[in-house]
Amino acid sequence: MQINQTIVTEFILVGFMDHPELQIPLFIFFLLTYLITLVGNIGIIILTRIDARLHTPMYFFLRNLSIVDVGYSTAIAPKLLTTFVIDHSTISFTGCTTQFFFFAVFVTIEGCLLAVMAYDRFTAICNPLLYFVVMSKKCCILLVITVYVCGFASSTIQTIFIFSLNFCNSNTINHFFCDAPPILQLSCSDTQIAHFVHFILSTAITLTTFLAVLTSYIAIVIAILKISSAQGRYKAFSTCASHLTTVTIFFGTIIFMYIRPGSNFSLDKDKIISVFYTLVISSLNPLIYSLRNKEVKDAFSRMLDKMILLK
Repeated sequence: MQINQTIVTEFILVGFMDHPELQIPLFIFFLLTYLITLVGNIGIIILTRIDARLHTPMYFFLRNLSIVDVGYSTAIAPKLLTTFVIDHSTISFTGCTTQFFFFAVFVTIEGCLLAVMAYDRFTAICNPLLYFVVMSKKCCILLVITVYVCGFASSTIQTIFIFSLNFCNSNTINHFFCDAPPILQLSCSDTQIAHFVHFILSTAITLTTFLAVLTSYIAIVIAILKISSAQGRYKAFSTCASHLTTVTIFFGTIIFMYIRPGSNFSLDKDKIISVFYTLVISSLNPLIYSLRNKEVKDAFSRMLDKMILLK
């Protein structure tokens, strides 16, 4: 299927311009959020790569999650920030297509990675003796490759169906990035098939990954409750707490946003919800996984010690 030529050659991103009194505070908030995302996630990528003690399946998946979070936020944040400093900030049709494509890639990979990480924790807690046999290096690499393939396949299909439509009416997107619901509202073509494809893929991926996470953690909780030592139960729960925080925020907002009929979308309210899974979650991940993780903090201390010694 080829992407049709359209009358609309660029879109205007409304962003949060309907709240002029909040322009400066929001700009500062989003800029700081983006910087924290970059510094935190790049730090985790470097740390889990150079520290041999973090060369385990859990940190291999965490490193990939950080890579996705950097790409995820970079696909959204820079253009969002321009809407605060430029009146009627525009994005070309090609730019909008590209932004949506990479957003859909990263949001799918993020969800699938969280499911894989839940399975990793399930194996570590419920089958500790077989952990390094089940989660072998080959298995981990295959899981990550599968996750990336799913992300690119889903995004490609959705992008083709959505941006093959004709856009010949308004070119004003009532959102801060090129997401499917506001884009589909602007089309002068029949959007029924595109809506259906978007809804089916979003629902299938989100529910599959969410159920995988839910099943894993039900089994984890049952296994933890069987541990006789109170200290052992606390250690097991604390290991999973950070992952559960990320999962709750991510899947909660994604399910609210996408698993519902298209007629129920309220774009003004959805912009606020979108902030959480597009920007906030990417900045929280490195804070959650580092501040609540003794191994990461110890690795960071070792890295600082080496840097001081080199001076």
